[in-house]
Amino acid sequence: MIHHINGRLIEKSPTHCIIECGGVGYFLHVSLYTASRVQDENCKLLVHEVIREDAHELFGFIDAGEREAFRKLLSVSGVGASTARMILSSLEPNELVSVILSKDVDTFKNIKGIGAKTAQRIIVDLHDKFSGDDSIAEKVVSGGNSVKLEALSALSSLGFDKTKASKTLDIILKTEGTAISVEELIKKALKQL
Repeated sequence: MIHHINGRLIEKSPTHCIIECGGVGYFLHVSLYTASRVQDENCKLLVHEVIREDAHELFGFIDAGEREAFRKLLSVSGVGASTARMILSSLEPNELVSVILSKDVDTFKNIKGIGAKTAQRIIVDLHDKFSGDDSIAEKVVSGGNSVKLEALSALSSLGFDKTKASKTLDIILKTEGTAISVEELIKKALKQL
């Protein structure tokens, strides 16, 4: 099983990247989330392999949180790799967790190819997985954002509900940007919680 590919970016589009590693060009299907974050000529993408009778496909992810969200989506009956990629192109991993935990069926229905039944199935199947296992939700929510992760850890140690604190931090980070310090983020969150 391939864990990651580290090499030279040959081609990038909103749906795929080609990375040359050891003289071999690897075609990786990516979400818009990953495509928008791949910047350098030398890049590293985490990989999930899908091996079927008629195809061997590689899906690339910019961080562990997105790959974890992708794998959780694949565990839902009726959600294949293409659908999971479409969901992650429409929702960032932290938004996906928020939508699932808030049981927001309408947001899923706005994604191409997702109907009401599939949306409900995703929420029912994944709600307990994200709310019951903090390490999975934290990995997905953090998505490489160590400022948010530190602030969330501090707020939860102060006794605040992790889900509510996470949503509050997301709102603050959207308005303030990711350059905010951990201390300032915590102060602003305390005012809203």
